[in-house]
Amino acid sequence: MIVLGIETSCDETAAALVTGDGEILADEILSQETEHAPYGGIVPEVAARAHLQHLDRLIEQALAKAQVGFDGVDAVAATGGPGLIGGVIVGVMTAKAIAAARGIPFLAVNHLEGHALSPRLSEGAANLDFPYLLLLASGGHCQFLIVEGVGRYRRLGTTVDDALGEAFDKVAKMLGLGFPGGPPVEATAKEGSPKRFTFPRPLKGRPGCDFSFSGLKTAVRHAIDALPPGPILEKDVTDLAASFQAAAVEAVADRASNALDAFARLHSRARAFVIAGGVAANQALRESLAALADARGFRLVAPPLRLCTDNAAMIAWAGVERLRLGLTDPLDFAPRPRWPLDPHAPRAQGAGVKA
Repeated sequence: MIVLGIETSCDETAAALVTGDGEILADEILSQETEHAPYGGIVPEVAARAHLQHLDRLIEQALAKAQVGFDGVDAVAATGGPGLIGGVIVGVMTAKAIAAARGIPFLAVNHLEGHALSPRLSEGAANLDFPYLLLLASGGHCQFLIVEGVGRYRRLGTTVDDALGEAFDKVAKMLGLGFPGGPPVEATAKEGSPKRFTFPRPLKGRPGCDFSFSGLKTAVRHAIDALPPGPILEKDVTDLAASFQAAAVEAVADRASNALDAFARLHSRARAFVIAGGVAANQALRESLAALADARGFRLVAPPLRLCTDNAAMIAWAGVERLRLGLTDPLDFAPRPRWPLDPHAPRAQGAGVKA
């Protein structure tokens, strides 16, 4: 089995070919960082045009690298949502055209499910059984989920305001570190003191598994405003980055402790704690959660860095997993800007406080 995966939900245009046993034959990614950097964030219209301009070429490159023709592809999977709807439409329509022309199955993959199942691609499905606890942390999402199986997810907690990756992006913009913010904040933090600025650890010590990062982001803004007039000194930037990152990581670890307790009550024999999404590439976060997992008798599983950020290999693999269960989609599937993994989860409440 060979599945072609297409990812166009945000600002990476990607195409990949993955086999049924998890071999990545090709994984082509085109970043749009330079197009969006002048704006300090992602411009949906710019992203959609870039996907439309480059997707066909990336698919051709992936096929050539894998030495596979369209006649060797057994199914095509594309991100069907959630995401920036213009980009999602580009990927879905391209996948539908290929599926219709070749007479092969079309699979509309939830982008979040791509992240959720990506550790089974990197670890090998036989080495990571269901269920497992997942922390999904990215620029648009931050939530704890119990992954009970393909298409079966139970949300334990989510952010009540900003996602963790969004907070990194906004702090990076305040500090003049560019976009996207995660990598430069992490690199800058290594040169600074995490103890110089006292920032809040949102919701720390409270019950539940929800997150809040808006107050932490605001605290960084106030700390910058309190500095002496004039340009921010390099030492100020490094210390602010280090103090922010330390607060964010400690807040996540506190929430993770509650999530591990909740997961263990429901699945006492399962001992896998998975982190995925773009922020899972942060080494300080990985080290903190690895120590927590080890102390609680869990095994921390994290995909390799290249599978943490948006990519088409995870979409192709989710397609493999769904195809095995016969979960294909009709060609009249409508792209979805919002698509929760757990549609029955209650809405998050409050600005930083859960009732």
